[in-house]
Amino acid sequence: MSSSLSEPIRRALRTDLTSSLVVFLVALPLCVGVAVASGVPAELGLVTGIVGGLVTGLLPGSSLQVSGPAAGLTVLVHETVGTYGLAALGAIVLATGLIQLGLGALKLGRWFRAISVAVVEGMLAGIGLVIIADQLYAMADADAPARGLDKITGLPGLAADLAGGTASLSAFAVGAGTIAVIVLWSRMPARIRVVPGALAAVVLATAVTSLGGLSAETVRVEGLLSAIQPPGMDSLGDLAGIGVIGTVVAFTLIASAESLFSAAAVDRLHDGPRTDYDKELMAQGAGNTVCGALGALPLTAVIVRSSANVQAGAKTKASRVLHGVWLLLFAALFPAVLGILPLAALAGVLVHAGFKLLPLRRLVPLWREHRGEAVVLTVTALAIVSVNMFEGVLIGLALAVIKTAWDTSHIHTEVHDDGEGPVRVAISGNATFLRLPKMLDALEALPADRAVELDLSDLRHADHACRTALNAWTERHN
Repeated sequence: MSSSLSEPIRRALRTDLTSSLVVFLVALPLCVGVAVASGVPAELGLVTGIVGGLVTGLLPGSSLQVSGPAAGLTVLVHETVGTYGLAALGAIVLATGLIQLGLGALKLGRWFRAISVAVVEGMLAGIGLVIIADQLYAMADADAPARGLDKITGLPGLAADLAGGTASLSAFAVGAGTIAVIVLWSRMPARIRVVPGALAAVVLATAVTSLGGLSAETVRVEGLLSAIQPPGMDSLGDLAGIGVIGTVVAFTLIASAESLFSAAAVDRLHDGPRTDYDKELMAQGAGNTVCGALGALPLTAVIVRSSANVQAGAKTKASRVLHGVWLLLFAALFPAVLGILPLAALAGVLVHAGFKLLPLRRLVPLWREHRGEAVVLTVTALAIVSVNMFEGVLIGLALAVIKTAWDTSHIHTEVHDDGEGPVRVAISGNATFLRLPKMLDALEALPADRAVELDLSDLRHADHACRTALNAWTERHN
């Protein structure tokens, strides 16, 4: 019995080991890129990624979700550092983590389960589009615009720069070759596919770049210890300020929402254990508490890393913990190894990961069968591209609520008129303000000089607007 159990365990651990390497390759450029975009040293992004693996990754909640610095908080972090200074960032993140721990202990995380499937798929699609557009610039060693919509509208200009030779065509070729290797790797024999395609592609790209003398930017990482700055007593004292309190609330709301929305999306990607939202919120809080104590960036669950983890075949939380080990090992002990990795190759890995988030095969059947759901999905994706993830998801949720209200607001008005005596009118269904014009049109079309008997016994629900309108019509008719 023990031998039959040990083989599946060994197989799962072997799969998690290879999956962790894929997540490491996806997380590395994201950690560095988010830190630079936030206006802080790149090493602080790696510290947050390490904490996401070694602290949050070990805690219960979502077994396959991966945490680290997120692009959704870059603008807020940049404004916070610019207003209060880098020293205050640690205190703000520390307070955010403690609040998240309290919210999880109060069992408030479970409320984030109320999210439409169309919104989840729209969130994945929107993030995938932003990641693809952003990393296409990185593949050409070019600076990407700050806003998601500008990234996409600027792609024709990037193509013109590549054609005109003003952008790094050799670096773009390295990134494109990385994507091609990942795609073709799935057609290799099974014994070769034991090595993840992303890992093989990056190794080949690194070898080609180094041996061929190609021009491509590489990862730049210095010592981690020198970048760590725990918050001092002055910074902790500043938490009493009104402006800082508002910033802490914003960090808490956005980081918690992004993490738990991401958990809902990750649960859609695999058939393993479901997320315990309260425990996941506490895990995020523990991670942010440690990040704050180290003066690092805030931590959230990140859907790109999480989806890469699932798609690489991860079975347990060992994969996300090991990705933190690789980040710590290479960034702290072997930074020179990271220095030979071309950014264009890592960008190619991210482009492929972003493409996997797009629901290309599901969108057309969804439009045919559930057109309203397809509209919610599309609007959510476009909102995330145009604004940001947090506000885009809120827009998608609002639209989903409106769609649900419209779908459930069915009202039927049946008129029985024998020509003599009172006109009998039966109203059934759910009467909400959305269907109020239809109901009033039917009532106002009744003869004004005849008595009317209203039968509301089959009216399951009538909101305040409809009740008021019914009373007003009755008074006018009488």
